Amino acid sequence: MAQISNHLVIMAGGVGSRFWPMSTSERPKQFIDVLGVGRSLLQLTFDRFKGIVPPQNVWVVTNQKYADIVKEQLPEMPEKQILCEPCRRNTAPCICYVSWRIKAQTPHANIVVTPSDHIVADTMEFRRVVKQCMVFTSETDAIVTLGMKPTRPETGYGYIQADLSMNSSRNKEIYRVDRFREKPDLATAQTYIRDKSFFWNAGIFIWSVSTIVNAFRVYQPAMSNIFEKMLPIYGTEREQEEINRRFPECESISVDYAIMEKAEEIFICPADFGWSDLGTWGSLLAQTKHDLYGNSVIGQDISLFDTHNCIVHALGEKKVVVQGLDGYIVAEQDGKLLICRLEEEQRIKQFSGEG
Repeated sequence: MAQISNHLVIMAGGVGSRFWPMSTSERPKQFIDVLGVGRSLLQLTFDRFKGIVPPQNVWVVTNQKYADIVKEQLPEMPEKQILCEPCRRNTAPCICYVSWRIKAQTPHANIVVTPSDHIVADTMEFRRVVKQCMVFTSETDAIVTLGMKPTRPETGYGYIQADLSMNSSRNKEIYRVDRFREKPDLATAQTYIRDKSFFWNAGIFIWSVSTIVNAFRVYQPAMSNIFEKMLPIYGTEREQEEINRRFPECESISVDYAIMEKAEEIFICPADFGWSDLGTWGSLLAQTKHDLYGNSVIGQDISLFDTHNCIVHALGEKKVVVQGLDGYIVAEQDGKLLICRLEEEQRIKQFSGEG
C-alpha cells in the first residue's frame, strides 16, 4: 500500500455549541482546545494520521463560514482541499461530494473518512488498525467501518452487530457486518453489552474511491449524478459556484442510511484504542484524568475543596477556586462563565442563548 495513494477526509461541518462557553456557533467544538493540550480537536484528528496519509492528501469538508478557521489551524494541508458546503445536508452528500472530487484527481485513491471531534487515547494502536484496514480496502471492493468495543451500556451511540462466526481470510481482525442498530434505550444497550458481537459505531469509514463512488451510483443514483456531472469543473474556479447551486438539491441523509445499511460488502474491524465521541461535558469528564474525588480539571491554576464529580475547564490565566460542589460543570472562556449541573447540561443551549 503506497502512502501516496492514501487520502484522509475530515468531516468538520458541525455547528455544535454544547461545550459553551468554549464552543459557539461561530467556533464549534472541533475548532477549540477541549482537552487543554494546545491543539484543537480538528488538529488532533489531523495529527493522528501522520505516517498514514501525507498532508497533501488531506481533505476537510466544512461549512463555508469555517473555511478560514480550517486554513488557520491546518496550514500544512493544501488550501484547495478545503471543500465548502453551502448548507447542511448530513454525511452522505458530504462524502459523495468529496469522493467524486478525489476521484477526479486520483482515480485509484484509498480513503479513510473520519469526524473531526473525536478523541483517541492510544494513537499507536489507532494507526495500526487504520493501516491494516487500508491495506484490506486497497486489495478488495470492501467497505470497512471501525467498531469500538463498548465499555458501558451507552445510549448515545449507534451500534454495529458483527458476524463473529468467521473472519476474513485476508485479515483475521476483520468480520462481516450483520446489521446496524440505532441508538438504543438503556435496557437494550445492556443486552448489547452482554452480547459480545455488538460494537459502538464510531463513524470512521475506509474504502477505495472506486468502491464508494460505485456504491453511490447504485444506492443513491440521484445524488451521485449531481457530483459526477461536475467532473470537468473540479479544481476550477467554477467548482464552488456549482456546488453552491447543486449541493442544496441533495437529500439530507446520513451515509449509514444511504449506503452502509444497503451495500453488501460491508465489514467491521473491532478496535480498542480509547475512543470517545466528545458530545457532552459529561463525556469529557469520563475521558479525562480524575482526582480521588472524581473531579477533572483542565487549566493551570485551579483549586478544589470539598468538591466531587465535577469538571472544571478554565484555560485563562486566572485563579479558580471551587468549593462545595458535587456533579457540576464549571467552565470559563472570554469573560463567559458557566456553572451548571451535569445532569442539566442538555439545557446549556437554552441557558446560553446559542440554541
